Amino acid sequence: MRRLLAGAGAAIALAAGTLAAAASPAAAADAPYDVLVFSKTAAFRHDSIGAGITAIQQLGAANNFTVTATEDATRFTTANLAQYEAVVFLSTTGDVLNDTQQAAFESYIRGGGGYVGIHSAADTEYSWPFYGQLVGAYFASHPAIQQVNVKTENRAHPATAHLPQTWTRTDELYNYQSNPRSTARVLSTLDESSYSGGTMGADHPITWCKTIDSGRSFYTGLGHSQSSYSETALRAELLGGIRYAAKRANADCRPETGYTALYNGSTTGWSQSGPGSFTNSDATLTSVGGMGLFWYSAKQYTSYSLKADWRMTGDSNSGIFLGFPNPGSDPTIAQNQGYEIQIDATDSADRTTGAIYGVKSADIAARDAALNPPGEWNTFEALVEGQRLRVYLNGTLINDFTNTDPNRNLDGYVGIQEHGTGNTVDFRNIRIKESGTTPQTGVGPVKGLAGKCLDVRGGSSANGTQVQIYTCQGNAAQTWTRSGQTLQALGKCLDVNGGGTANGTKIQIWTCNGGGNQNWSAQSDGTLRNPQSGKCLDVSGNNSADGTIVHLWTCINPVPANQKWTLP
Repeated sequence: MRRLLAGAGAAIALAAGTLAAAASPAAAADAPYDVLVFSKTAAFRHDSIGAGITAIQQLGAANNFTVTATEDATRFTTANLAQYEAVVFLSTTGDVLNDTQQAAFESYIRGGGGYVGIHSAADTEYSWPFYGQLVGAYFASHPAIQQVNVKTENRAHPATAHLPQTWTRTDELYNYQSNPRSTARVLSTLDESSYSGGTMGADHPITWCKTIDSGRSFYTGLGHSQSSYSETALRAELLGGIRYAAKRANADCRPETGYTALYNGSTTGWSQSGPGSFTNSDATLTSVGGMGLFWYSAKQYTSYSLKADWRMTGDSNSGIFLGFPNPGSDPTIAQNQGYEIQIDATDSADRTTGAIYGVKSADIAARDAALNPPGEWNTFEALVEGQRLRVYLNGTLINDFTNTDPNRNLDGYVGIQEHGTGNTVDFRNIRIKESGTTPQTGVGPVKGLAGKCLDVRGGSSANGTQVQIYTCQGNAAQTWTRSGQTLQALGKCLDVNGGGTANGTKIQIWTCNGGGNQNWSAQSDGTLRNPQSGKCLDVSGNNSADGTIVHLWTCINPVPANQKWTLP
């Protein structure tokens, strides 16, 4: 039956000419599925409903899903809904389902079904709390139809990845009774300065997605007029929303607030280490050649959530690096002293997408269920809390790793990899949110053996001044600022002389330069380790006398008192 319906739909699509080709098919053919389009109205009725049904039928014919269109609410039974992967509410209005039908639909969604709401689907079922949760926000009002700038906030979701950062179009622009941002992932917003009649201010969502139990929801307020459904961009948005709701494409639809862009078109603050490069066009970085590292050199991070949208071409290779010191011109420093979250369509379990490269495989079953194929966008979240790293792929946890290697770290710089000719990977919207789980900065004394303080000898700020222990006095020479992996006093950084690794290497202060010899990682056992050397800050000879120097020394287990430190 599905093949017959698909064939009939294909004939309609061919007859429709360019409309049938308005939205490109998915990068890879989806497994066949079934969609119910529901367009019952109990209040205002849009004259565009027929055009919307036709457009969705044409999308189905071109993209391997069948479409059943109905206004018969009696179709909302447990048995009937079970045959559909998604249900589209196309410009429904008013109270369209009775209590029994509502119960069946709620069960369908919570059990894993998909919902797509279009335009006045938000003007529906005001007295049914579950529907309000499902659609995300209820309609409040709208001004006259006019042109608007739509700002694409998420260019990784299958519904919005094809859109420019600013999409200028004409529509009936809804204001909503509440802002859905706290419960949904906002995909696009309206720029109220570009039209008249907006009432939601600087944050005016118009398209969003979310999950409810095992089900998925996608909503767009666009699609008022008949002509909307002949627009290439809107048809592609609807296709992406349907594919997401029907679980034929994945996306991270968890609510997202508080992130700072490291890259969203501007490469300010980024540096290149080693060979290769990234082109920068349409707020998209594309890897060229390699093997090198493009890293955010403006700041180091300790506990944070880092998110990046990425897309690979074929069996390409790249990665996201975390927790490395300043690599200078040597990108292997990031590989050897930090960790890589791998991006690769194939390879061994500990070297494929989602693995902590060479160290820990992802949960392959969870990864495979969450991964979009080459040609489609994915989103990684690296959630770093101290020395614990959790990796989420399109919102699904696929790896949980704790660093125990004293020579490597999770605090430090972050970056992305060029892997070499023929390995093409794109990145968009790299953003970060720092966490209060581990203090990012602290100011005060660093206390060690016998309660003595880490002290800059003579209070001198000259480069190369020896660091020692001394009775705590609360002066500037004993006041250290902890920032990321650095410790700073008198405006200079705690530094391993010459980047040495030998036992007894001098510890001094020096102009901060981001080098690995100025990175110090506080361990749970109380030691302060220099990841570059793998050695510890040590009080010479275990001597607690004032003026005893500190130096670099092999970390000892069990940890002696002269290698234990308390940080501000």
